[in-house]
Amino acid sequence: MKLSPELHQSLAQSLQTSQRTRVQLELFSRLHPSMDIEDSYAIQRVWMDLCRSQGRTAIGHKIGLTSRAMQIASQITEPDFGLLLDDMLIRDGAEIETARFIVPRIEVEFAFILARPLVGPNVTLFDVLNATDYVTPALELIDARIEQFDRQTKAPRKVLDTIADNAANGAIVLGGRPMKVDAVDWRWAGALLYKNGVIEESGLGAAVLNHPGNGVAWLANKLAVHGESLAAGEIVLGGSFTRPVACAAGDVLHADYGPLGSISVRFV
Repeated sequence: MKLSPELHQSLAQSLQTSQRTRVQLELFSRLHPSMDIEDSYAIQRVWMDLCRSQGRTAIGHKIGLTSRAMQIASQITEPDFGLLLDDMLIRDGAEIETARFIVPRIEVEFAFILARPLVGPNVTLFDVLNATDYVTPALELIDARIEQFDRQTKAPRKVLDTIADNAANGAIVLGGRPMKVDAVDWRWAGALLYKNGVIEESGLGAAVLNHPGNGVAWLANKLAVHGESLAAGEIVLGGSFTRPVACAAGDVLHADYGPLGSISVRFV
């Protein structure tokens, strides 16, 4: 880490303020060019601790940047992760208040609900499958408290900014048909994402590290470095297999997972 704990605290507080006021922040990576990925995760942890100190509860984790295309675009070689909190959970069929978010976008995923803990290192895909209670269709609503393009140079934000910003998480929606992990070939399970009746995106689970469960194994091993692990009962978003689709008030998003059911939300 290159930044001080005091600076981590200050930047985490600014993220909390941005979420409340919906005013975006300048790129941390430009304001603090010496920062590294460990600084980004430290800022994220301080921010999430701040949220929990105000009464919010952790319900799981999300994994991002799992597709090859997104990793190339972000100039990284591995995914990132963030924390899921109880007030991020939105029910299927809900009306979502657009003004709650800054730049809401929807991604299509599968969520793994764990029956047993996963403690790294050396967790494999088979360990993930054995520890999973069920898998269910999910949508992730991503947001950006840190601006996506620098207001001065117009350069895109770096993965350092995205990680500090809790891996861009805003909310999650679970729906469709929960399935036992051995009942479906998750590599070939996929979805069509409609916005206002038009298919905007489609994809298959294999786009997530060749199997969406591989992201969960990666996360368990990554958390072990920090002395943390995945607990029984956690929701783990395995990573998106579509590009994000922008949303605005009046939009209806419908994800059709075929035999696995569907999820719908409307932005108001």
